[in-house]
Amino acid sequence: DGWNQIVKRSFDISVALPLLLLTGWMFPIIAWLIKREDGGPVFFSQLRTGMDGRSFRLHKFRSMHVDASSSDQPQWTRANDPRITRVGAWLRRFNLDELPQLINVLAGDMSLVGPRPEQPEYVERFRARYPEYNTRHLVRSGITGWAQVNGLRGDTSIRQRMVHDLYYIQNWSLALDLRILWRTLRLALADAKG
Repeated sequence: DGWNQIVKRSFDISVALPLLLLTGWMFPIIAWLIKREDGGPVFFSQLRTGMDGRSFRLHKFRSMHVDASSSDQPQWTRANDPRITRVGAWLRRFNLDELPQLINVLAGDMSLVGPRPEQPEYVERFRARYPEYNTRHLVRSGITGWAQVNGLRGDTSIRQRMVHDLYYIQNWSLALDLRILWRTLRLALADAKG
């Protein structure tokens, strides 16, 4: 609230803008690699639920086959998911598919750190099962979060992710954001080596 929100938003902008400028040279190369593989769209855009339950479009570099989301039912990514392209696997390994979300941060839809945003269909399902799930929407969604740096990504326990998200919201500080960003970087480097 109040001053803390101003501090967090200022921090997001002061980190996201230089990061976008530093990584901007990669965008045309990544776009060329994606186009070269299957000729499909470069970006993947999906409706997600963010702060105060508002919907926004989350942007990523496309890492799956063009028809991967043709199913009526939303699906999480699984280990060795056959929907992921060769270029997509490389992008995911180095977390480069997430780079366009820096634009979401600058637009104010997201923060660098916070609970990962879910698709509206999942949000409705989880709200019905866990009334405290709505608390996640008191803050901006994040590119990374406390749950993610504690191994809770993709198809993992919703209850455990929620517990971690609520811990983050209740214990927020700039120091905690820095700690999460540092752990995110370390995990990304470890994934890249592995």
